[in-house]
Parts: sequence; C-alpha cells; structure tokens
Amino acid sequence: MKILTAAQMAEVDRLSTARFGIPRLTLMENAGRQVAEALLREFPAVRRATLFCGKGNNGGDGFVAARYLRQEGIQPTVVLCGAPSELAEDARVNYETLLKTGEQVEIVAESSGWGSQRGRWLDCDVIVDALLGTGLAGSVRGLLAEIVEGVNAGRNRSRVLAVDIPSGLASDTGELIGPAIEADVTVTFTAPKLGHVFPPACTRIGKLIVAQIGSPPELYEGNPDLFLNLITAHQFARFPFRRARTAHKGDFGHVLVVGGSRGKSGAAAMAGLSALRAGAGLVTVATPESVLPTVAALAAEIMTEPLPATDAGTISSQALTYGRFQTLLEGKTVLAMGPGLGQHPETVEFVQTVLRQCKVPLVIDADGLNALAGALELLRERAAQTLVLTPHPGEMARLVASTAAEVQRDRVGVARRFAQEYRALVVLKGYRTLVATPEGQVYVNPTGNPGMASGGSGDILTGLLAGLLAQSGDAPVVDVVSLAVYLHGRAGDLGAETVGEQPLIARNILEAFPSALRELAGRVQTNLKRDYYVVP
Repeated sequence: MKILTAAQMAEVDRLSTARFGIPRLTLMENAGRQVAEALLREFPAVRRATLFCGKGNNGGDGFVAARYLRQEGIQPTVVLCGAPSELAEDARVNYETLLKTGEQVEIVAESSGWGSQRGRWLDCDVIVDALLGTGLAGSVRGLLAEIVEGVNAGRNRSRVLAVDIPSGLASDTGELIGPAIEADVTVTFTAPKLGHVFPPACTRIGKLIVAQIGSPPELYEGNPDLFLNLITAHQFARFPFRRARTAHKGDFGHVLVVGGSRGKSGAAAMAGLSALRAGAGLVTVATPESVLPTVAALAAEIMTEPLPATDAGTISSQALTYGRFQTLLEGKTVLAMGPGLGQHPETVEFVQTVLRQCKVPLVIDADGLNALAGALELLRERAAQTLVLTPHPGEMARLVASTAAEVQRDRVGVARRFAQEYRALVVLKGYRTLVATPEGQVYVNPTGNPGMASGGSGDILTGLLAGLLAQSGDAPVVDVVSLAVYLHGRAGDLGAETVGEQPLIARNILEAFPSALRELAGRVQTNLKRDYYVVP
C-alpha cells in the first residue's frame, strides 16, 4: 500500500476526476460515508456525537458523515468553525445539503463563542475532528488551537475520531509542529500519508483505518516514483498459508545458520529454532565445536555441525580449508550468518570469504554485518544474487561510517541509498522497521512494540527471514522479507499482550509466532472483501 504526501494525494484526487470522470462530490460523499461507518463500527454504543467541521474539504467530509449518522438514528451536533461564506465549494454544497435534512449547524467563529459553548459541545460520546485535514502548512493558532486543546482535554470522557489526519499534524512529516489533536481512531482515504506512519506524529493517530472512496488504484499503486509503501496483509495475498496434503520436509528448504561463539551460543540456537518455526523443512546450525553441545541442548529439533574454533571460542578461518565449508553448503537453500559470531579477526576473515563464495540466498545480521564495516566493496563482489542485510541503527552507522543518531535522523534515506548502491535488501530495524530494495522502493512495517528492544529479538528475525526464504519458491523476495518483518513485529505485539512490554523476551516472540501467522492468514482473506483496511 503506497504512502503519499498531501500533494500526491491531491493529484490522485484531481486525476480521479480529470482522467476517470469521477465527480469530486462523489469522492466526498464516499469519504463521509466511510467516516460514519467507521464511527458506528468502532464505537457501537455511541448515542451523541459532536462533529467539529472546518471550512475546507475536511469539513465537507464531516457534513456528509453527519448526514449518514442522522440516518442511523444518531443525533449529531454539528459545529462549523468559521463563517459559512468562507466554505470551500464542495464543502458548501454538503453544508447546504445537510441543512435541507433539517439538521441544525451551529457556528463558532471566535474565542468568545467557543468559551461559552465548549462544555456543551464536548459533553458527548464521540468527537469527530473534521477541522483541517492534510493541507496544514503551519502550526494551528487562535480559535482552532483552543478547539484542539479543548478536544484533547475532554478525551477523558469522550472518544475522538479524526477525519484524514488529526488536526494540527502535518501530513508530510512525522514531526510535531504545534498543538495537535490526539485521536483514538483516524480514518484516512485512499492511502496513508507520511504523518500517519512516521514518529512522533504517528503516535497521535490511534487506530488507523485506510478507506477506499473510489480513486482508481492505478493512479498510485503502479507509479514507481512513489517509493514509500506500508506493509499490509494485501501484500501477502498470493502466499499459500496452507500446505499440500502430500508435502514433505524436502519441499520447504534447508537453512544453514552460521553463528554462535563462547558466551553467545543462544543466538545461534534461537535463529535455528526460528527458521524451523517459520516453516523450513530442515535447519542446520554450524557453530564452533567448543559450543556445539550447548547449541544442541538448547534446540533439539535442529541439526548441528562443528566448525574449527579460535582460542576465543569463535569460528576459525580453518573452517574454510580443504573446501570444508563449501561442502557444508551443498544442498542448502539459504544461509543465515551472524548471530553470536563474535569479531575475532579470523572470524571476520571467514565471513568475508563466505560472502565472496556463497551462491545461495544470504541473510547477514549482527557480527556478520560488523565484519563488513570498512570492506563494503565485498558486497559488490559477492556471489549470491539475493542478499538481505538486517542492521539495527548502530550496525547501519558502522556500515556507512556515520553515527546512530545520524542514521535515525534519515532512516529512509540511509536505507534506500545503501540498498540501491550495493544491490541488497536492507532491513533497518527499529520503530517502524524499514525494508529497502535495490530498486529504490521502501516498505514500512506497522507492527512491533518497545518491548522487543531486548537481546535475542534480532536473532529471531534472522531465523524467520531464512526460514521463509527457504520455502518461498518464486515469490518476490521483497514480499518474503516484508512478511518476515511483519510477522516478527506482530508476534512481538501478541507476546506483549500476554506478558507485557517490559517483561517481553525473545522467546515470547517465537512462542507467539504461530498465532501471528494464523491471524495474518485470516486478515488476508477478510481484507480482500472490504473497502477499508485497518492498520495493525
């Protein structure tokens, strides 16, 4: 699902009318209807609703919503924040249409009117914010700022539904530029905007509902210049979530996990178990011979292979002699390398040599990434056509000779440039994990929570990635990687629902993965039948 700027969305609306002949009023009618339906669906006990409507198209959507609510037996209080003479053309049409139904529209144009009536207007079950929408250019001031602050102060007794985006938030950035409404639910149209997706603004959105109002998808979904995408269940509609009755383990690939070292054996074991949990038919963990017994004891379902060890208990470069590692790679479908490896010079040499020689799809994480810092030319020399790198901001900073703070300031740009330059898929982990492709597309993951910021979470992701890649067949690699990232985050969310965010550990993510997978399979089928999408 594409993520658009306000200007891009306006162009989609314009072309919907100019190229496809869809009247602007039809788009507004559909938008208002979706708002009303979302309100009734999300707040089924609602009896009284106050709709604050601005002078532009956002207010027009609010007038339409009020009409539909009235038809459903809800008595709305509609407040126009401004003079009727200042209404935009389409908003004026729907304002007058609402008046013809017998509905009264109250008007507030100055602070004194707001002060005398605010208590009555805010005394309701649901407040609908239809004030400003996505066209905001600067911080709200004056009367609108007072209304924003009043709505937020009243959230202890009323729920808030925002139309398109909470008033006060800039849709083209995740930054907070001044007073802004904090919504429980936001209904946007056609596609999410940047402010819905990126922090800190996205923390004011509440539940995000993306509703379709009739704009043809070919105006935006097929446009390569629109490079930001939200990972949604729609992206996985072609994935088989059920296996053939005649399937056997050889149908689902053989993952080789290379990792572990003295004191870090658990990382390799968790990655191996995660690859199995993702559905790989077979998983082998190759680890230093000195820690192999520990790895084998932690994960009875995986196979293990001993590799020569350094004095520090890491993989030695001797693992490469006499073609030993190449023999180990035979028959493997995917190689995942990095969890718990350590940074001994011989281990770094081992990683760099494997990168040059390995021809199967390769997932590199953790110390595997650290082994590439300062040697990025190896990424161009690699043998594997499919390469997935999974850095956290600190690892990304080491790769690009920067700082974690600088990476965080331009996450999309850093990941996108790196993926394009080195022809790799980059999974930049963190809040709103990104998947950047060699073609310049960037996918934003909506799942996950702060409880996942603990040791081992990344090892789980590495294993899930490898396990899903092993059985992906001819599915687009970006969809497989996005699926792993989405499910990893969603499993973390479900785990946090059970144990809480603070107590969440990597094992809880792995335990919740089956539930996340079942839920996603259901969401794929359900959302294909709807004209709206609920972002997790």
